[in-house]
Amino acid sequence: MSVTTSRAHLDPTNQAGVQALRAALGDDAVSTRELDRIALAIDASHYIHTPDAIMRASNADEVATAMTVARQVGWPLTFRAGGSSLSGQVMSMGLTVDVRRHFREIEVLDGGQRVRVQPGATIRQVNGALARYKRKLGPDPASEIACTIGGLVANNSSGMTCGTEKNTYRTLDSMTLVLPSGTVIDTAAPDADDELRRREPALVEVLERVRDQLRRPDLKSDLERRYAIKNTMGYGLNSFIDHDRPVKILEHLMIGSEGTLGFVAEAVFRTLPLPAKTATGLLLFDTLEAATTALPHLVYSGADVVELIDAASIRAMGEDAKDVLPAGFVATQQASLLVEYQADDEAGIQERIARGNATFSDLGGLASTPEMTQDPKRRNQMWVMRKGLYTKVARNRPKGTAALLEDVAVPMETLGGVCADLQVLFDQHNYADAVIFGHAKDGNIHFLVTEDFAGPESLKRYEDFTEDMVQLILDNQGTLKAEHGTGRIMAPFVQRQYGDELYRAMWDVKLACDPDQILNPGSVLTEDPELHLKNIKATSPVREVIDDCVECGYCEPVCPSQHLTTTPRQRIVVQRAIDEAKAVGDTELADKLFKQETYDVVQTCAVDGMCSTACPVQINTGDLIRDLRKERQNPVLDFGWDVAAKHWAGVLRIASTGLTVVDHVPTPLVRGALGVARAVVGTDIVPTLSGELPRGGPVRTAQAANDPAAIFMPACVGTMFGSDHACGTGVAGAVRQLAAAAGIQLSTPEGIKALCCGTPWKSKGLAKGYETMTNKVAEWAVAATDNGKLDLVCDNVSCTEGVEVALKHRGISTIRVVDATQWVAENVAPKLPPVTKAASAVLHPTCSSTLMGVNDHLTFLAGLVADEVIIPEGWGCCAFAGDRGLLHEELTATATKDEARHAKEADAELYLSLNRTCELGMTRATGKTYTHVLEELAARVVAASTGN
Repeated sequence: MSVTTSRAHLDPTNQAGVQALRAALGDDAVSTRELDRIALAIDASHYIHTPDAIMRASNADEVATAMTVARQVGWPLTFRAGGSSLSGQVMSMGLTVDVRRHFREIEVLDGGQRVRVQPGATIRQVNGALARYKRKLGPDPASEIACTIGGLVANNSSGMTCGTEKNTYRTLDSMTLVLPSGTVIDTAAPDADDELRRREPALVEVLERVRDQLRRPDLKSDLERRYAIKNTMGYGLNSFIDHDRPVKILEHLMIGSEGTLGFVAEAVFRTLPLPAKTATGLLLFDTLEAATTALPHLVYSGADVVELIDAASIRAMGEDAKDVLPAGFVATQQASLLVEYQADDEAGIQERIARGNATFSDLGGLASTPEMTQDPKRRNQMWVMRKGLYTKVARNRPKGTAALLEDVAVPMETLGGVCADLQVLFDQHNYADAVIFGHAKDGNIHFLVTEDFAGPESLKRYEDFTEDMVQLILDNQGTLKAEHGTGRIMAPFVQRQYGDELYRAMWDVKLACDPDQILNPGSVLTEDPELHLKNIKATSPVREVIDDCVECGYCEPVCPSQHLTTTPRQRIVVQRAIDEAKAVGDTELADKLFKQETYDVVQTCAVDGMCSTACPVQINTGDLIRDLRKERQNPVLDFGWDVAAKHWAGVLRIASTGLTVVDHVPTPLVRGALGVARAVVGTDIVPTLSGELPRGGPVRTAQAANDPAAIFMPACVGTMFGSDHACGTGVAGAVRQLAAAAGIQLSTPEGIKALCCGTPWKSKGLAKGYETMTNKVAEWAVAATDNGKLDLVCDNVSCTEGVEVALKHRGISTIRVVDATQWVAENVAPKLPPVTKAASAVLHPTCSSTLMGVNDHLTFLAGLVADEVIIPEGWGCCAFAGDRGLLHEELTATATKDEARHAKEADAELYLSLNRTCELGMTRATGKTYTHVLEELAARVVAASTGN
């Protein structure tokens, strides 16, 4: 038996299946390219198998065609959406059908009471659409940033607060499903049962027979006991006792079926009201036993959330936990419970808080005085202790090991004993780094161990531990899977948990829906008792910047290129595959991946850093891409950009003049000439120009002040791209106008013409030029600010971030770099006169404003010029990324698609942002003119002072 599987291993492609799909849907319907196959081979589990081919389906009919072809040629088929699965559910043995890229529609129904969603939308996106109605989905898994509706349905996800009453199964209203036969059923249709019976008579016969069988009193009571706790092991046989109609039984069997019975093209959910008031408390106990002993008392007090975090988890949190733990606290054997109470009004929450505090006072074994708070900032700090804990714990695993996260549930009253017994098993099997955390209120815990799978001995240890753990949970009337789905990790144990008769009923369902067994074979049900020990994913150190990645996929929904080429997770996966191909001597594959990644991985990354905001361990994949660009950089180009850095003032004058000239030349003529140059020189070197680009802006000039409050460093991007805004000065002039209106002096010393933040060199991997420019910036900034005695204010937020990074690169930490939006909001706005406001303004926060933490300041300033401030659904990095939007227009078009649609629908009076190139990117995407919020504010302040 093979212990580990290399990412570099590629099975031969099923040519018959590929040809049949291309014949039916077109040559571009399916890809067998190595990079595509490897990028979608992984989920967050410790399993891997590279698919034969990738198909990105656009609609349900294409999915039905794929299933028909798969049945005809005997080709295994697996559906893929977010792929944050921890149990190996999306490990493809044949054709992977990616439904995330095109199945992303969200439609709010009945004033928010229901919502219709497609499988590619994430839970966070759906809840964002529902927020204006003060509603949300019932399931609330910790992975909501990355978990898609497809995964939600496939695994019957639950989460922090929903328990067994508000999970996916309970809140489903209807769905449109596609069976392997090609039958499409909308379960909300009045004739759905008749249509199912007409199209699938054999399936209906099985559903009715199994329904009647499982309603036998002994089996019914057995099923009621099994599903009284969270339970996603095997198929949801409770469907047969909860529903009478075949179509509703089938609909609910699809939930938790992991894509093994059919495809859910869309689902309609009943939503829940957002709690109006919430109070969160953190209780620290001397021991894990004390925490679990307290658990029933907290549940009976009415707590909506009780999350368990053991000592090992607290230690793994490191700095992230320091703000909520007592000063000097060191976790040894303690444990904490995160408790939350919710209510509809202030009186209700105060009553819940009082009841909670009374319960706290009666608890024993507390290591510190419990805290309860309604303050959102403090509550968020407490929740940091729990959300994303899996990846934070996994970050601390030894290099080259896999993080194995299990998910079990037992009756809540027995949880304490089970936790104690688990710790005994950890010791017996030498898993010294194991941690326990989870949804204690529901008797549902997660535990994590790390294994290196270095050979037969480690595999045997994992096998023996799994056997002992399975027996422990089943002896305590529990389930081996509570909310993560069965997957390959537990499929061999389904029969053991349910017994022969219930197991046979599950197989009857599988064979009735999928008689050829093409859908996701091995997930949920298997006849292979050792399946959980096969196809283990090798994980070896590759590059320090990415080695902490556990391939969870949290980064993917915020990535600008996610629907064009690759995501941060996939970029990392490709690097690991190249490294492993080299290690096993497959230089041909390594060379192919290296060439294929040029566009998909290197050129189309915006290096915007947004991935780090979603990653629980703050991996910035942009750092990886900058390294790759540096390694690939042409020495001649590097030299040329170094010369440009030394003569930047002249370069800017030429660029500004050039854009002014081009502004008077018909765009098709310019684009035609540039198109020829791009074809010859390269699309990643020669930009293209589009109609939204303005003429050049004014050259920056020094402006002295007698008693400056700060040093002002206007960004060079204002010289390159001018502004037509009514303020007439560009953002640099607007900052000075606003400061003057508030009676505040700013100083811009000599030398400003030759400076840039250095980001263009850094993002392109131009090492020489970056060293030259950052040295110039550092010398100027130290002298100008008197080594930090004055703040340094910049007027384009990406440049503000770039200057901060440049100074850190030069080892300077004494200078505070502040974006102009923050500086004006804090120092100028309180002194400004009231202005006439627009009715509404659409706002585009940027990647840099998010990383710099100035989005609240941006929103505040927008509120000074507009009565209503709208941040569109789906907003994110525009991917203009300096010049990336000029080099690869398709990247910006893809990144802005969702935001642009909602921005245009708003039909606002103003469209505002805080960075010139982002304003240009959004102007191109929407056809609306975006301007800097400070330009708009300055124009209105001037108008107010002149009476215009």
